[in-house]
Order: sequence, then structure tokens, then C-alpha cells
Amino acid sequence: MIFRQLFDQTSGTYSYLMASRRGGEALIIDPVIEKVDRYLSLVKELDLKLVKAVDTHMHADHITGLGALRDKTHCITVMGEQTKADVVSMRLADGDKLTIEGMALDVLYTPGHTDDSYSFVMPDRVFTGDTLLIRGTGRTDFQNGDPRAQYESIFGRLLKLPETTLVYPAHDYKGDTVSTIGEEKAFNPRLQVKSIDEYVAVMNNLKLANPKMMDVAIPANMKVGLHQEEVARRGWAVSAAQALGLIGSPSVAMIDLREKSERERHGTIPGSLHVPYPSLQENISAGGTLHELAVSTNKRLLFYCAFGERSAMAVQAAQDAGLTSACHIEGGINAWKQANGALAH
Repeated sequence: MIFRQLFDQTSGTYSYLMASRRGGEALIIDPVIEKVDRYLSLVKELDLKLVKAVDTHMHADHITGLGALRDKTHCITVMGEQTKADVVSMRLADGDKLTIEGMALDVLYTPGHTDDSYSFVMPDRVFTGDTLLIRGTGRTDFQNGDPRAQYESIFGRLLKLPETTLVYPAHDYKGDTVSTIGEEKAFNPRLQVKSIDEYVAVMNNLKLANPKMMDVAIPANMKVGLHQEEVARRGWAVSAAQALGLIGSPSVAMIDLREKSERERHGTIPGSLHVPYPSLQENISAGGTLHELAVSTNKRLLFYCAFGERSAMAVQAAQDAGLTSACHIEGGINAWKQANGALAH
């Protein structure tokens, strides 16, 4: 496995780049906007293809690199389903798997620091965001933080992982890079409590100053979405209500860009074809399945995804490939459900 821990000194943030092999798909966890060029340089040096950029939660001390990485690489942006971010490509829930080629991370909902905090677990390590830090825990006094929820996340979930599990947090301010579950159980001063009430009392009396970047970072991180208005302005979008009228039309091929797990959980638009977003480019290039479908039958390709972000990027790519009738459903399956569109399961 390729694994790199990267550090932003200004905010004390750790970001993690990983892939199963050279030349393969990669994902990055908790990227910082100022370091995006460094990440992309490393991705190139290691001969990787960045396919997913993930935030463990809505950060208050730095601006996320999710939007910039998406704009530069067309990767899928990922957060938990509770996030207040306007648009991310994929939203995960507890019990899901975060997958790329050759790798799968278990998704744990671990609220408390914020109400959208997630941890990601591999057989030998866990990425804890700001839920569990090295010899500390994430503050719980803003962004719907809750010390009781955090206690349950830590004691009820994270500390039940094997004691040899490596702990990789999103932040450290002392220079520590990694710990283990066993070490934190034994030596983390915040975890040496005898009850949930004692933990709540500790967290409610920290009296910490707000993060310096909080007033800038939170509004910016709520607005990471791709500007679907631009795609609509070019005439490449249909509303969910308009899409309802296209069901069964012989002149339209509906293309679902989501992953198998998303389709199983949320359902599909009846009659749509499944072309996962990572395989889009080969499908729309000359000789590809979608390219041949559009050219030989004159069908209009109508892309959709979860929230409209992947499909907006797909439309641009299809237009660039000469498929000029391609369009997408604005707002994705989320908007389709709100318009009472039928779903197949």
C-alpha cells in the first residue's frame, strides 16, 4: 500500500494520501486548500489517479481542499450524510464502505466534535478526524458538538477497536504523528474518567478560544459545491420535474453515475443504465459504449448522480468528447425524490 501523511503547519492539520499500488486509484482524507498543489505534485510523482477526496467533518480551522481538488482532477468529493456543505458528490452513512480500487475503509459515524464527524477504519489503522486525538479529544463547544455523543463515539466505538490499531487524527499541535488505541486508552488524560457525566464536565470546562480561522473557514467549507448554475446556463441541465416527463422516452438514455452501494441504498430511476463515474471517460471516448450509443442511435444522454455534482462534470466531459446533446438532472436523485419521481430497488 502507498501511504503518505502530510502536514499543514499553519492549522496543524494532517492529510492522508493512500492507494493500493503505483499507477492505481488514490484517495485523500482531510485535504487543506493551501496544500492542493503539493498533493497533486505527489500524486503525479507516485503515478496515481486521485479519484476521491474525503473530509472527516466540517472543519473550522482551515478551508478544505475538496473543491479545488475536484476542479483540478474531477475527483469525487465525499463527506458524511449529516454535513451542512452545500454539495458534495457522495455522502456516506454509518456502516457504508469508502472504496477505491484495491482498498475499502469501513465508515463509522462518530459525532461529538461536530454532528457530522466520521471515522474511517482499515484492518490496522483508523482515521479519527477530530473525534479522538493523540492524548486529547476534539472540542465539543460549537458546530452542534456534544460531549455526550463524543463519549459514546469514543468509548462505545473507537476504543472497542483492537488495541494495536494505529490512530491517525486530523490534527496535532505537539508534533505527534501516530498513536494506537491501546496507548490512548492508557495515557490519554481525557479518557481517564469513570463516567459519561465526568467526561461531559471535563469537556464543558475547557474554556478554549475559538479557532482563528473559524469565521472564514466554516462559511467557505459550507460552499464547496460545483456551480451547477453554469452547466444550466449552457442549456445542459434539466430539472427533476422535466426529467419526469422523459421517463420511457425512446430518444433519451438515462445514465446513473453512482456507485453500486448508493444505488442499493437509495434506488434508481427505472430504465436507467449504470455507468459508474470513474469509468465515464472510457465510455464517452470514441469507441466507448456511451459514445457509440449516442452516435448510432441519436439518443440524448441524460446523466444523474446523488446531488448533481458528478453528473455536471460528466456533462462537461461528454460535451468535450463531442456528445453535444448530453445533459444532466440538476440536483440528482435527491431532487428526483423531492419531485416524487419513481424509484426502482
